[in-house]
Amino acid sequence: MSKQITHTIRVEFGDCDPARIVWFPNFFRWIDAASRNFFVQCGVPSWQETEKTIGVIGTPLVDTHSRFLRTATYGDVLDIQVTIPEWREKSFVQRYRIMRDSDLIMECDEVRIFAGRRADNPEAIRALPIPPEIRALCE
Repeated sequence: MSKQITHTIRVEFGDCDPARIVWFPNFFRWIDAASRNFFVQCGVPSWQETEKTIGVIGTPLVDTHSRFLRTATYGDVLDIQVTIPEWREKSFVQRYRIMRDSDLIMECDEVRIFAGRRADNPEAIRALPIPPEIRALCE
């Protein structure tokens, strides 16, 4: 199991639909920000720096599964709890639990990779083996 990092957001009026319920794509925007925040809080340098040092340009998403359990609205403060429960050879599972106080609003598992540029085509990416130095910071 990895560290658990919490990323907190406040729902704004513009995050909601006309029924004053958070429009679902915003959850994925917040999750993506929480993913990067997880690595920052673990001490992983910026992706610009890791590209120079170990060839990692980021952690693109390759699969996602989510469940919405309750609604949220503007003014709510949501805590996004982030962990990495599973490390694989070239991918990892990042888990998110979005909480409002003790209420679970949404849960999501994403499969991500550490991406690097392809040698034969620098515009294309490829999955890299999990960098041991990043894994060590996050466990």
